[in-house]
Amino acid sequence: MNEHAWKKEGLNNLVKQMQKTYEDGIGINHVEGLNLPFRDIIYDIMDDVFAILFPGYMGRKPLTEQGLGYFVGDLLNSIYLRLSDQVEKSLHYACKLGKCDECNCSDMAKKAVYHLVEKLPEIRNKLKEDVQAAFDGDPAAVSFDEIILSYPCMNAIGTYRVSHELFIMDVPLIPRIMTERAHARTGIDIHPGANIGRRFFIDHGTGVVIGETTEIGDNVKIYQGVTLGALSFPKDEEGKVIRGVKRHPTIENNVTIYAEATILGGKTIIGEGAVVGGNVWLTSSVPPGGKVTMSKPSYDLK
Repeated sequence: MNEHAWKKEGLNNLVKQMQKTYEDGIGINHVEGLNLPFRDIIYDIMDDVFAILFPGYMGRKPLTEQGLGYFVGDLLNSIYLRLSDQVEKSLHYACKLGKCDECNCSDMAKKAVYHLVEKLPEIRNKLKEDVQAAFDGDPAAVSFDEIILSYPCMNAIGTYRVSHELFIMDVPLIPRIMTERAHARTGIDIHPGANIGRRFFIDHGTGVVIGETTEIGDNVKIYQGVTLGALSFPKDEEGKVIRGVKRHPTIENNVTIYAEATILGGKTIIGEGAVVGGNVWLTSSVPPGGKVTMSKPSYDLK
């Protein structure tokens, strides 16, 4: 079929075939329903949040000390207005699914976003400590500038710290949109529901997975490929996965976890000051100060 014939007949047939796929009830199209939050707008908002958290590093305009206050005030107001609108859309979505008792989405959205923007000074202070932890933990680091501008962990951890504040305010969809963008950019997958303490450093980072109910204390350092995951998924009498239970491990203060280690289970606790070696598979707890390594390989030289 030549191009002219395809445009006349083939294109129309293709449209009809596509329309049939929209009618199968599988639920991966969203038409004639309430507006969902717009992913690209969430991305733009996150870029502006990072411009406030790291002024002069992120954003497209150079800053001066004299203009910093105006810049921050103007941007905060814009973030508040745009994000409130997007959060309201996400709450309307929850209402449609019957997941809320009172439909007061506008007020709830403003409350959630107000909570986030009021937390930004605290988030920035935590990120300062995260940058210091990266500098102290990586002898290859030349400067804070290098870490902020180039280390993938700063994007992932910063996004997590912002999205977590919306997650604890029960905002649907948007926290995951934020963290999955960071996941796509950095290879680091941190669920916004995880609880992560201060001075957190992920060295290299690619392939790190931190599950929803993970708890991480202060001064924790992990390397690439580490998984803090679920051992199993408990199910109810109907065979459906039970949600909201502790499925992921607890990592106490001052723990180091080396590359490709896998630590699974909600009852698994890695005690304070412990060290978990590379490629270790753990489904049981480690006492404070403990060290876990793989058995040394043996070689047959014959």
